[in-house]
Amino acid sequence: MERRLFEEDHELFREVVREFDSREVAAGYPEWDAAHMMPRRLWKAAGEQGLLGLAVPEEFGGAGMPDYRFRAVMDEEFARSNHLAVGLAFHLHDDMVLPHLLAYGSDELKEYWLPGMVSGDKVTSVAWTEPGAGSDLRGIRTKAVRTDDGDWRLSGQKTFIGNGISGDASLVLARTDGSSGRGQRDSFSMFMVEKTEGYSTGRQLDKMGVKASDTAELFFDDVHVPAANLVGEVGRGLEYAEGQLPQGRLAIAVASSAVARQIYEATVEYTKNRNAFGERIADFQNSRFALADILTEVEVTEAYVDSAILAFNEGKLDAVSAAKAKLWASERAKSITDRCLQLHGGYGYILEYPVAQAFLAARLLTIFGGTSEIMREVIGRGIVR
Repeated sequence: MERRLFEEDHELFREVVREFDSREVAAGYPEWDAAHMMPRRLWKAAGEQGLLGLAVPEEFGGAGMPDYRFRAVMDEEFARSNHLAVGLAFHLHDDMVLPHLLAYGSDELKEYWLPGMVSGDKVTSVAWTEPGAGSDLRGIRTKAVRTDDGDWRLSGQKTFIGNGISGDASLVLARTDGSSGRGQRDSFSMFMVEKTEGYSTGRQLDKMGVKASDTAELFFDDVHVPAANLVGEVGRGLEYAEGQLPQGRLAIAVASSAVARQIYEATVEYTKNRNAFGERIADFQNSRFALADILTEVEVTEAYVDSAILAFNEGKLDAVSAAKAKLWASERAKSITDRCLQLHGGYGYILEYPVAQAFLAARLLTIFGGTSEIMREVIGRGIVR
């Protein structure tokens, strides 16, 4: 079915992204994947190409392009080339950190952070998850205590933090009400925390897939945080996190749809060129039936996610709708990559084949940004309310 999401400007932008990917990413990606780290020069190159902070207003150095279709183009191109870790790293920076600064940050905070985030001089991460608090943010134990001069002292531990090693700062959710146990809605505040004395990275975590995007533990030992680095108001951190979750979950839905499309097309080509028992794999009825199911799911997913993108652009994508899009698209990506790997046979289990990389990446998508179980809970609560 013909997609009607993109217009001429988006396709011209696609050419820019594709050229950037070919010039700056393709040659080095295998090495980055092995090292579990992308070079900082890639961020600078992306900034120079205008690929970071698309929604940032021009007054802060951005392109002033909040149309999410441009971000979708980037995800599709990184999926097409099987450079999924680059898309993930940029997503954390653009779809998780930036929206909070744009929506709740003071002018001083925006002036300090946004130009560098657009240029690639400042790389950021989202430090919410803790060893004992994943999807349940009210379980966060990291604490920020106000000092006599109005600044803050931050102490705690975070884990599974993308860009944690390579990044210069983290958007941290911390408890500010002085209590212990599971927090209340007004127990948490949000801070931009720069790497400084007391801010250290732990071990680099060895992930199954998307390895070129570094992931680490973070430790905060009485870190000094200036009062100006508070994002918004005290006690509203959880509200802010929930308010911006639709964009983060939309981004994962977009990536899931792109992965499903890319690996479907790669599998069609493989089955047309691989023979068994004197016939092409594609000529077996079982293969054709499997591909028919997969293509239908790919196109349904694209249509659903495209609708979510348009709703987001119109300011109408609420938390429940975003949860539906993420749940559907990520579960389809997981299922589709599994079936495509099966059609590859033994070659599908070899990491140099795109289907193996996509299979490992897709497994993250049903967990990252809120598990499928949490998505079902969000949707279910919306139904019974």
